[in-house]
Amino acid sequence: MRSRVPGGRVVEVAPADDCPDAVFVEDPVVVYGRTAVIARSGAVQRRAETAGVEAALAGYDIRRIEAPGTLDGGDVLKVGDTIYVGRGGRTNDDGIRQLTDHLRTNVIPVPVTKVLHLKSAVTALPDGTVIGYPPLLDDPAVFPNFLPVPEEGGSHVVLLGGDTVLMAAGAPETAALLAARGLRPVTVDISEFEKLEGCVTCLSVRLRAR
Repeated sequence: MRSRVPGGRVVEVAPADDCPDAVFVEDPVVVYGRTAVIARSGAVQRRAETAGVEAALAGYDIRRIEAPGTLDGGDVLKVGDTIYVGRGGRTNDDGIRQLTDHLRTNVIPVPVTKVLHLKSAVTALPDGTVIGYPPLLDDPAVFPNFLPVPEEGGSHVVLLGGDTVLMAAGAPETAALLAARGLRPVTVDISEFEKLEGCVTCLSVRLRAR
């Protein structure tokens, strides 16, 4: 695999055939600058996924979420120096407390009851605007700069640098909305992953260039 990300490259995590959900590589870790916090999923069967992810992050300052804390990376939305963390079935209060201690930045807990993870409902554009599909959100007012999108699949973008965002091909109305705001959407068919409530953010972790 070769990256087409401007100025970037793809780092692949080794396959974990005994962990069928390991393709959702975002959940086992939270990367913030040069710190990588190894998560501890609320789903016990997913905890073995962390080994391969940690091996791919050699050179980072490794921290860990310890029991009784639980946290999934899919519950963590970074917007500038603020981090929103979904509190729900996979992430608990102690996991949020430990993440705050590790990252030493502004962490805001957000209730999550309608979706599996916070980033199943919202992500952020390059200018910090949070986008989401309102029926999936407990309280959009948590986000000071919120933009509703017309499709569930349009809630998820991965920032590729500059004005380019990666998003699902199944959200053409949202792609048009983002293009009208001056962004350049790059779409990809992830329909098989969407059947498992997966999205483009679940399948990747953005790393700062070394």
